[in-house]
Amino acid sequence: MTESITAASAAQLSPQLKAEILAQAMPYIRKFQGKTLVIKYGGNAMTDPALQQAFAEDVVLLKLVGMNPVVVHGGGPQIESALHRLGKKGEFIQGMRVTDAETMEVVEWVLGGEVQQDIVGMINRAGGKAVGLTGRDGGMIRAQKLRLHDTQDPSKEYDVGQVGDIVSIDPSVLKALQEDAFIPVVSPIGFGENNESYNINADVVAAKLATVLQAEKLLMLTNIRGVLDKAGDLLTELTPTRIDELCADGTISGGMIPKIAGALDAAKSGVKAVHIIDGRVPHAMLLEILTDQAFGTMIRSH
Repeated sequence: MTESITAASAAQLSPQLKAEILAQAMPYIRKFQGKTLVIKYGGNAMTDPALQQAFAEDVVLLKLVGMNPVVVHGGGPQIESALHRLGKKGEFIQGMRVTDAETMEVVEWVLGGEVQQDIVGMINRAGGKAVGLTGRDGGMIRAQKLRLHDTQDPSKEYDVGQVGDIVSIDPSVLKALQEDAFIPVVSPIGFGENNESYNINADVVAAKLATVLQAEKLLMLTNIRGVLDKAGDLLTELTPTRIDELCADGTISGGMIPKIAGALDAAKSGVKAVHIIDGRVPHAMLLEILTDQAFGTMIRSH
């Protein structure tokens, strides 16, 4: 349905209007040329075929006009259905997936295999040159076991298994690929000092990569319009103080906690702009990057 509506509305545009739209995008293309954009791809945008195609086209277009997109993907629904087939039930604590050894195996073959290769294939079909990587490739993401403390009582610690905390990121393999016109697609799997694998929250990986690469923008595609207040209204801008208030009153909770924490961390560490945008809207990334329309929630460092 989404695809037919977009295709139909695009067909109705006059050639003059299409040219005008391109001309209006020019200042943004010029501004972001040569800049790195880290894109966290997850949620509905990953499962709806029309949205998948729009996402792949956006990534390829951004690369063609001289930007450097790096895609970091999640895969929660796909992991969940694979665990279900094995008769296992997923368990979460404070938005983090509890990952025992068997679950880790599933995470590796779902993320590093199935999901990653689907995304690589989609981008390539749209005319790009995508390359799939996990944190093991090029020694990119070194990790250690995550020590998860209770948000209410910091003295209480949860054991979430093989969930990783990033120790360091070596982005040299990404930089080499970018220089050669490739589009890196990163699965959020890290490795420890004894070569053990770690499942790392994709939002956290995207935020840390954006920081290390000194990205111009970090774009996080989600299943909602952005961060909403208690009344369900969109908050177009967030500061650290406002984020603390929203966490305290429970407006930001569950899986949104690591997303917001990572985004704020990136904003404080030099990433120019962090946007949480609605992945259910076709071409959401182009709306955010190539127009002056405020779209989703922007997180500022102060």
